[in-house]
Amino acid sequence: MKTLIRYSFFLVITFLTSSCFPGKQAANSNSVILPLSDPSALRDGSIVYGLPRTVFNVVVDMERTIEKPGPYAKYAGDLLGLADVIQDETELWTIKNITLKTHNELDPSEMYVISSTTLFQTNVLSLKKEGLILDLNPDLFHPTEKQGGMKESVNEGYSSFDLGADEYFQLQRDTAYKRMNVDSSFVRVPYIVEKKKKLTIDQLAEKAAKRLMELRDGKHLILTGEATVFPQSDAAINEINKLEKAYTELFTGKTLKDTFTFSYQLIPEKSMVGKPVTLFQFSDLTGPITGSMKGGKPVTIDLIPEKKTKNLTVINTIQSKPEAKKFDKLFYRVPDVVELNISLGSEKLFDSRKLIYQFGEVVQLPANYIIGK
Repeated sequence: MKTLIRYSFFLVITFLTSSCFPGKQAANSNSVILPLSDPSALRDGSIVYGLPRTVFNVVVDMERTIEKPGPYAKYAGDLLGLADVIQDETELWTIKNITLKTHNELDPSEMYVISSTTLFQTNVLSLKKEGLILDLNPDLFHPTEKQGGMKESVNEGYSSFDLGADEYFQLQRDTAYKRMNVDSSFVRVPYIVEKKKKLTIDQLAEKAAKRLMELRDGKHLILTGEATVFPQSDAAINEINKLEKAYTELFTGKTLKDTFTFSYQLIPEKSMVGKPVTLFQFSDLTGPITGSMKGGKPVTIDLIPEKKTKNLTVINTIQSKPEAKKFDKLFYRVPDVVELNISLGSEKLFDSRKLIYQFGEVVQLPANYIIGK
């Protein structure tokens, strides 16, 4: 009886002792997970997977405003009493909106190989679903936008100025003479010569101003009920408004607006922390600076990681002993929360918080561990 009790006690001690060393099971495991850079990683039947990295696609909506003076700008005060009209052609660019989009792609510096000689039970599918690892399926790669490329342009349309006159030439009649030989003598015979004379800019401006005042008088008569003929709908008033606007622009000038959308890509790195990273150069006069153009101010992005994953176990290097190079644990990457600000000089244009894989930590999980079980 005492022998049976001693034997049972010995078995319990053996069981407890073996359960305190999980690393021993990992050392004897038939599954091997190594970085792709390891010379002995690739073998028949191996599975290659990679860790994700986050890519920024910054979409910037810009508006270009062009002011063009009218052909009669210098007569606006004398003929119509208008002040502060557009006198010179100018161009002004502004940034209207910034949208930050992110997508994940394989990080070529974080590739790993899984190989096993036995039935391999792993949580790869669960980690893949959560986006913590990625396989080599090409469908996972998102199409990228051309750096600094213009995606869209919305133009209100530009038409040149119609000078607004009902005539641009006047017929000028002069009397000319020609000499004719009649009965051995010369006689001066008069005849009429008609020439076209182009109207001066002063005359055209006066005609345009007169026509504008006639339109205003006609609209006033219709709206006050003093007209002898009334339109059956508002189409006549709308057309008068269009003509009045066109004639007024001959003196005040036109303001044209275009909207452009540009996209810029950035792959965040830990080395970017603590210093602003330039996305592109921007000028109020020419918009985005491209190629050999000079000038403008840099539009920068600042990355401030919150370091919420700093306390996780980090696997930086593999031990140098040959027998310690085999692991049965999956490498995966936990993203960290990063605060980002996009600025133009001292003006803040955009701020947000994003999950960025590169700023998280690479940790390990037992390969035969099933999430949720």
